[in-house]
Amino acid sequence: MKRNETSKFQAPSTREAPSLKQQSHRANLLVLGAWCFSGAWRLVLGAFVCALSVSAFGATNEIAEVLPPCCRPIAAQTNYTDKSLFLLDSTWTSDAGRKVKLGVLRGPPQVVAMFFASCQFTCPLTVSDLQRIEAALPENLRTNVGFTLISFDSTRDTPATLQAYRAKRELSTQNWTLLRGEPDDVRELAALLGVIYRQDAKGDFAHSNVITVLNAEGEIVFQQPGVNVDPQETVSRIEQLLK
Repeated sequence: MKRNETSKFQAPSTREAPSLKQQSHRANLLVLGAWCFSGAWRLVLGAFVCALSVSAFGATNEIAEVLPPCCRPIAAQTNYTDKSLFLLDSTWTSDAGRKVKLGVLRGPPQVVAMFFASCQFTCPLTVSDLQRIEAALPENLRTNVGFTLISFDSTRDTPATLQAYRAKRELSTQNWTLLRGEPDDVRELAALLGVIYRQDAKGDFAHSNVITVLNAEGEIVFQQPGVNVDPQETVSRIEQLLK
């Protein structure tokens, strides 16, 4: 810029200083100009935010598809074999409060046992047996196997009670499912699993102890009766399903 052009922007010493009102007006013009100048960039930024939102929504949908069974929505019935437990039309509630069909367990092999949260005798041993089975699996296969606990106690084992039990026993949400159901549904499933139980006057349950291995289609392929049983045979059967 030339010297004489620069000088015309320099107020002579005799000129009065601009008033506060004039300064405010000039400041507003500068802000308006800056806002107009940035309008195009605002459009670009808006498009970027929209794209990011769509991407995040897509990612959320992908995450929803791989939610653990405890947190999945109820599953639509599909074509199961005539020996599949997933054919049952009963609806169960997970410890996350979700209503589910047993079909949400379809896919990975499932190791299933029945219990009730307030049990002080064999149920804790059964859960420990399940944890030993999980620990005995090769590390690269462990997360490909589901473990499902189904309660006898339709009254006391609320989702909150089951959630507290999960925390107490440190059962992962990634491959452990805790379910409660209505008495008739519990009775039907227990019969199919070969589990015998009876409720006493105190509301507790006397029951047989059976760990059941289901294949990907929900068919019974192996059962381990009793408690404190060596898990090796059960582990071998699971490994065969994953080959």
